[in-house]
Amino acid sequence: MPPRIPTEPFDVESLIPELAGLGRETTLLYPRSGEPGMCASSIGGPLLWPADEPWPLCAEPGHWKPLRSPTEVVGPEPVAMVPVVQLYARDVPGIPFLPGTDVLQVVWCPLIHDDEAGTVLPKVYWRSEQAVAGGRVLPDPPVPYEYDEEFVPRPCTVTPTRVVEYPNGDLPDSLARTSDQWFAAIEEEFGLSYYEMATTVQSKAGGYPGWLQQPDWPDCRCGRRMDHLLSITATEPVEGRWFRSVGQGSKSPEPGRWATTGGHPGVDAVGHGMDMGDLGGVYLFVCPECPGMPYAHRYDC
Repeated sequence: MPPRIPTEPFDVESLIPELAGLGRETTLLYPRSGEPGMCASSIGGPLLWPADEPWPLCAEPGHWKPLRSPTEVVGPEPVAMVPVVQLYARDVPGIPFLPGTDVLQVVWCPLIHDDEAGTVLPKVYWRSEQAVAGGRVLPDPPVPYEYDEEFVPRPCTVTPTRVVEYPNGDLPDSLARTSDQWFAAIEEEFGLSYYEMATTVQSKAGGYPGWLQQPDWPDCRCGRRMDHLLSITATEPVEGRWFRSVGQGSKSPEPGRWATTGGHPGVDAVGHGMDMGDLGGVYLFVCPECPGMPYAHRYDC
């Protein structure tokens, strides 16, 4: 049965009128270590990839691996990107898809880049399940010869779960000035903070980014602020309101798919196993108003 999120013990907008209309539907993904198929939504699982389309390689001259000793630039050979996310429109009805597509795929270079975001370099692909599945599918994509273990996910099934959340770092200015008063009253009465009950910091589609630093929304070339599409975060709930037991899954002793050093037996099945720096996250944004739906990313740590 699908997981259920218990109702919060208070009506957020009744207690904090300034939040009226700011609730956003989001799809929490709940990654659990497992064996997803290429025709399923997943994190770190196999992608429904056309056999006649070259697998993406990263040939950036400045990518590097922090865990090298000493740290040095990787190359000059291009590095194969790794599969990170695959979402089918049927599982995430609240996010935009390009016309004629129903599969969202994200891959990224598993090395660090000296760009504006200062982290891995993601690429977004939109596909038609029917079109790809009707032809030959790539069975075994290439494996990167170098990678940062903190940015290679282990294969995870997902359990998309629709909820309504409210902003954390994106609080309106009028509320930010009085938030301490409101939030203290809520915690005193209910024993739970606003942030615990009304905001989420975990892998999700749509909704609000779970900013750890100051909000940093990208602007599209058309001048419009982009919409939050997807968050892939190192943090997944293991207790509290947002924790869901959604199946045992399998357990992996490795933090990433191709880790060469042994891990600790009994690693919990919750999450994709990526530390992503200092337990950070990568957020993807799109502009659904522009042709081709351009995208951008931010790293938050």
